[in-house]
Amino acid sequence: MNDRAKNKPLDVARFVTMCQAAPVTQFVENLQTKVHQWTVNDLDLPVTITVKPTCYICSPSVAYIDYAKHETRHFVQHPLLRGLLAALITCLAFVVRLSGLDRQVQLNNWLLSTNPVPFIDAPTAHALRDRHLKTFPNHALVIRSLNQMADSRTIEALCDIGFCLLPARQIYIGPPEGKLTKSAREDRRKLAKTQYDLVENDAFEVGDYARAAELYEMLYIDKYTALNPQYTALYIQQMHRSGLMRLMGLRDKDGQLVAVTGMFQNGKTLTQPIVGYDTKRPKSDGLYRMIMALAQDVAHKEHLFFNISAGAADFKRRRGAVPTIEFTAVYVAHLPLGQRVCVWLMSKVLWGIGIPVMKRFGL
Repeated sequence: MNDRAKNKPLDVARFVTMCQAAPVTQFVENLQTKVHQWTVNDLDLPVTITVKPTCYICSPSVAYIDYAKHETRHFVQHPLLRGLLAALITCLAFVVRLSGLDRQVQLNNWLLSTNPVPFIDAPTAHALRDRHLKTFPNHALVIRSLNQMADSRTIEALCDIGFCLLPARQIYIGPPEGKLTKSAREDRRKLAKTQYDLVENDAFEVGDYARAAELYEMLYIDKYTALNPQYTALYIQQMHRSGLMRLMGLRDKDGQLVAVTGMFQNGKTLTQPIVGYDTKRPKSDGLYRMIMALAQDVAHKEHLFFNISAGAADFKRRRGAVPTIEFTAVYVAHLPLGQRVCVWLMSKVLWGIGIPVMKRFGL
């Protein structure tokens, strides 16, 4: 099944209206972009127009240079390889910046790390490209979050009209329904005996949004890297109240949230862009394990294709998730020769070195 994602016109309109009501920095603090809506061949898409590098969700230079440098932390046990990769990233930085990909129009951007892509057939791919060339002839055209397990026909249609596929990262797809590994079963036992109270979607209160943003920050910003999207309480609140994000959490006996997840569903695809927990609590509480289990249970019960995104590779593998490479499709055929050559060089390095490293070290 290659068309698991499906944008609802009303959802797209709600999202775009939200993003146009205030500067995007009020929703994602480290992101500067403008959001619009395109409707082409009955396909509705949120579209971002960006001209300067900020957060990686709109800036390939941040993704392929800054974030890549940070990811070399995984190779601390391999100092020679770590040094070689750092040197390669430094050398490529000039090429990535000259590619001009930060000056981009990005299709289907919900300001998430993973944006499930609705099926794009050949006529629609042509129409999208033609509209772009007429309105933004000096920008690259970009579509993130593509993978062969969900988007093989879309990838084929895009490549047929000149899009270039840039490997982005290794992501994980949720395990088949009904197949729980030993680690997954242990997570459910933990959840069944926990001292914390489950907070369902409709039980979230006004004060919970700020706490949800704080818990996300504890994990993704403080523990990992400030290069991740810095979502605000306003973003979580607006996405939840508009029905675009489903929230679940765990609350202690004093009524305070200690863990939260925000799930984004597009058609039959589920993603989990918001995950956070109180990192000061004892690890034995198993907050991360339980909050991830809640989302996996939603996917199983509702028969959804669960894209668990990147990161925590060993954790996800132990719970039956399957790795696959995620790609960013870029169209630059209309841009100057120098920029096209830089994109070609990026592609060669990412396919030749990036993918083997990601697969070899299970990133």
